Amino acid sequence: MNQPAMSIRIQAACSELIWAARLNLMWMVFTLAGGVVLGLGPATVAAYTLARRHARNESFQAWGEFWTVYRREFVRASLLVLPAAAVATVLVGNYLYFSALGPGMGALRIATLVALLALAGVGAYVGPLYAHFDLPLWAYWPKASQLALMRPASSVLLLLALSAIAYATSAAPLLAPVISFGAWIYLNTWLCLRFFEENEARLHSKGNT
Repeated sequence: MNQPAMSIRIQAACSELIWAARLNLMWMVFTLAGGVVLGLGPATVAAYTLARRHARNESFQAWGEFWTVYRREFVRASLLVLPAAAVATVLVGNYLYFSALGPGMGALRIATLVALLALAGVGAYVGPLYAHFDLPLWAYWPKASQLALMRPASSVLLLLALSAIAYATSAAPLLAPVISFGAWIYLNTWLCLRFFEENEARLHSKGNT
């Protein structure tokens, strides 16, 4: 690869890292602005909406657009995200509790871990689905569950990406307030948009046969 091409690739990678860091900052600021509990849902939906637009090379004013989506989706986003966040919190608490009790609770600990992985696998589709498709609010989690089961390879890839970011963050906790959440939301969106395109193309080809 020649030097100019390498420079362009490095510049593009740095630009995407800066975008992920900006997305991370916006997500954290607006989550905290809602007192965490009330801010989590709309901030997450707004972050996924902007991540989708960025992945599609659209131009927009980031902070103003984030606030617009945050305000518009406040109630619906909370109803979408908070129940899953509550379930995840309970599962994590149970996992830590069973782990502290020792080997005798191994079966319950493993069952809790499996439930966490299942929730993460399904949840990885929900944000991109919400940003990309206009569905009834109740339909997003069932549709995400359907995609997770129908596309096991894609679901494993999403979980691997999430695990990699989680591992890097645990090794360097400073990444969390700097880039981790934004990096996951953007990478998650970028991957899912391609999965959606592949799925739509496959369904279209079936319809023409």
